[in-house]
Parts: sequence; C-alpha cells; structure tokens
Amino acid sequence: MKTIAIFLLSLCAMTSACEAKRDNSTLQSTAQANVSILADKLAMPGLNRSRQIRIYLPPDYAKSDKTYPVLYMHDAQNLFDVRTSYAGEWGVDETMNALAASGKLELIVVGIDNGESKRMNELNPWDNPEFSPAEGKQYVEFIVKVLKPYIDQHYRSKPDRANTGIMGSSMGGLISHYAINQFPEVFSKAGIYSPSYWISKQSLDFIARQPAARDARLYIASGEKEGGSQVADAKKSYEELIKVGHPGENLSLKIVAGAEHNEKFWREDFEQAVLWLFKEPAKN
Repeated sequence: MKTIAIFLLSLCAMTSACEAKRDNSTLQSTAQANVSILADKLAMPGLNRSRQIRIYLPPDYAKSDKTYPVLYMHDAQNLFDVRTSYAGEWGVDETMNALAASGKLELIVVGIDNGESKRMNELNPWDNPEFSPAEGKQYVEFIVKVLKPYIDQHYRSKPDRANTGIMGSSMGGLISHYAINQFPEVFSKAGIYSPSYWISKQSLDFIARQPAARDARLYIASGEKEGGSQVADAKKSYEELIKVGHPGENLSLKIVAGAEHNEKFWREDFEQAVLWLFKEPAKN
C-alpha cells in the first residue's frame, strides 16, 4: 500500500486526487451565466450526508421548449469555475457554449460536488485498506435514484439511456466505468479519464465479470506522463473490453502524448470526448 500512497501524494500538487483546501477567494469567477447551483443540497441515502449540485444549461434553454441529453460529471468544483477549483477547471461551460454556438452539440451537464475528505471513499466501489469504507455503490445509487429523477422532473431532459452519459477523471473515471456497468439500463455513454483502476484488483476483474452493454460507448483516455500504472491499466481495461466482445466501434482508447494527470489534459480533450460519446449513431 505504500506504493499507492506515494502515487497519490505525487498527484496532490496538481490534480483533484487530493482535496486540500486553498484560498481562491481573490480569483474572479469564470463560471458562465448559464451555470447555476441548486438552492438546496440533495440528501444522499445510506451516506448520512448531502451534496451540492451545479448545473449547466444550454444557452437557448430559457428561450426554447427543446429537450436535451444529459451528462453527469463528478468533482463539480473543478468543472466550471476556477474560483472553486482545486487545480484549475475543465472549462466545461465555455466548451459547451462554443459547441452549441457552432450547432454541433447541446447538453445539460449536471456536476456533483465531490465529498472533499470523503472523495476517495465515495468514488471507490471496492474496499481498500487505505480508503475504507468503500462508498461507491451508495454514491452511484444516489445519482441513479435521487439525482437523475430530480433532474428529469425539474428540467427538460431526455431521460432515456440513449441520451444519458456519465464522465469523470481519476477516481471519477473509475466510478464512471463502474456506473455504466452497474446500471446499463440508465447510462449508455461513459467518459473514463485517467481511471484509478489501481485502487483495487477487483476494478479490472469487474469489467470482465459484469461488462457494459454492447451498445454502450466508452471513451477511455490516459496521459502518457501520468505515472504509476495509469497507462498500462487503461490499456488493460481496453483489452478486457475487446476480450469480452465489446464492439470496437463503441470503444475509444487514447494515450495522449505529453499529457499529465491534471485538469489541463482533461480540459483540452473534453470537446473530442463529448462529441464522440454523443454523436448520432450511424443509420443502416
């Protein structure tokens, strides 16, 4: 377990892998006007806590009666606003506004704040002596049974699985892969950035034992310079998916040259990922 601890510590200086507090109060908010925060936190059954939710709506949402696909994302503090981020933001709102303006894609993006000191527990479905207890099962059930019904009731979402995706990085990548396998009737798309499969041997075994639905689209990406077993594990997960018969056209594996385990990498690649995940299926 010392190897795991050392690997984590090496990431703390540059990524959301550790949620140390830093004072961003002097920074100007970069959240766009179409990002909002739910007035009330949502209760998380089985975890005895509640969670803040941040929501991005397409620019024309208020002026139209359209319905939209939905992407659920983790570590919401790092998605929209440098002022709330740990190590920089993804710029999800700026990217999605540009995609909407160019007519390429419109989505509702639902960001779930991480649990700070509970982050490593909540985003891990499997027991690990360093990060116990594992609360990933309860966390994903919160998304499926509490958050998604709330979004579908209060916003003009397209609630079917064909229009529902999940995405995250590091531990968020791990829990996104777990979610699409565990709830194939809910999610049909997963953005799996820099997944922390190292947390447990069960993570890669799970891919073979309980694979995602064959029509599910999985976008797996890792940075060449991430360190540890990140790149090898990403390749292994892809190989396992191919081995269990997942169609190659529904898989994407990217090892990005020069990229490190940080928000800069994920921000720069986000547009490509979301366009691939939500592209219209080919018509026969």
